[in-house]
Amino acid sequence: MRYTAVALLLITTLLAGATTANGQTVDEIIQKHLTAIGGADNWKKINSIKKTCVRMARGTEIPVTITILQGKGYRTESTFSGMTSYSIITDKEGWSYNPRNQQKPEAIPAETVKLAQDRLDIQGALIDYKAKGYKVFYYGTDDVEGTECHKLKVIMPSGKEETIYIDASNYYLVRIVDKIKANGKEQLQTTTYGDYQQLPEGIIYPMSNDNLTIKKVEINGVIDNKIFKPQI
Repeated sequence: MRYTAVALLLITTLLAGATTANGQTVDEIIQKHLTAIGGADNWKKINSIKKTCVRMARGTEIPVTITILQGKGYRTESTFSGMTSYSIITDKEGWSYNPRNQQKPEAIPAETVKLAQDRLDIQGALIDYKAKGYKVFYYGTDDVEGTECHKLKVIMPSGKEETIYIDASNYYLVRIVDKIKANGKEQLQTTTYGDYQQLPEGIIYPMSNDNLTIKKVEINGVIDNKIFKPQI
């Protein structure tokens, strides 16, 4: 039987999406990952999260606060030289404000808001991914700065794609590469995670990603919905 190059590529992709080289299925890898980070049940109990962080920029520590209300709102704000900038995404719309070059908050384009809806999901892409309408494919293992990782590609109903790298030894998340659109062009945005710590709620959480260090995590605290509306 003879196959064209396209047919062979399709067959390889379908097989890759089902089983890893050592016989594990995608769902088995995901289950090991979820177990490693505290279990899906513990993550499903989280309705809100507030992270107090610092970001290093040119040797300066910039305070950053990230607040997420499950399925409803995401807000990140940072303060520099006494001025506070912020970005907001909700399930319907979004705004951004930078006092250095804006007099008032500006609406985020609808297409950007649509592609950013996964930010509202504290659980992440892999918990109940089928129920969310996501598709997950396996693409073998890859080296990420000396760490062997399982490589999974997630395709969301919005059309957004992200590649997830999971440590093959401890099943922690190592890196996510998002394919995003900016100024009409597709770009790759890479986030690398580390410094995993167990929180009182039983989840294992990365306390650093790239140049952002998390100093404090508050789970299921009271969140005022007003913070997801544009303000000056």
